Amino acid sequence: MDSQREPVRVVIVDDEQLVRMALRLVIDGEPDLTVVAEAADGDAALTVVDEQRPDVVLMDVRMPGRDGLSTTRELLARPMPPRVLMLTTFDSDDLVLGALRAGALGFVLKDTQPPQILDAVRTVAEGNPVLSPAATARVIAAATAPQSPHSRDSSRDAARRKLSALTGRELETAQAIADGLDNPDIARRLNIGIATVKAHTSSLFAKLAVHNRVQIALLVRDAEQ
Repeated sequence: MDSQREPVRVVIVDDEQLVRMALRLVIDGEPDLTVVAEAADGDAALTVVDEQRPDVVLMDVRMPGRDGLSTTRELLARPMPPRVLMLTTFDSDDLVLGALRAGALGFVLKDTQPPQILDAVRTVAEGNPVLSPAATARVIAAATAPQSPHSRDSSRDAARRKLSALTGRELETAQAIADGLDNPDIARRLNIGIATVKAHTSSLFAKLAVHNRVQIALLVRDAEQ
């Protein structure tokens, strides 16, 4: 990261004090990152985010009171929201999937090694998604798990209605995003320039009312059910 830039401002939200302390020590040891506040629950998180205007929020999924999912939804519904990176354990798949649908940029496991956590914070600060390799397969499984016919049909129909508003090129771009391609790869697949890919992606954000590429991918997957 450019040393001339201001450090990425981070808020840590976790109900365990030892977890917050450990994360603060790791993050504050980096010149390009700084922890500006901590919160022990969702309500406190909303307050400190309003006060500090961080770039990234490290958000615990399971907390007493307002959990990480509802807090993430609230934060991302506000103007100029921070990027949210979820902290999770293996037993939180359903909530993590909900957080990704709500607009969180990704998740890391709490036992992830410090260098990988730091890389995840930096990646999310740039607006790019992070999915922990150790848990990605479990979340995909949760996303594709059998649902009741009504629930499956409802989510599929809602996704298809949203995608029906797209142009052909926008739909192709959305499919490429769902396939995990980055902008250069999308440009090669569609034989268009990277600037055009970026324009299509910006249009997808507006038309689909989403915050990031993860949400686009989930919509495409829902439509294919």
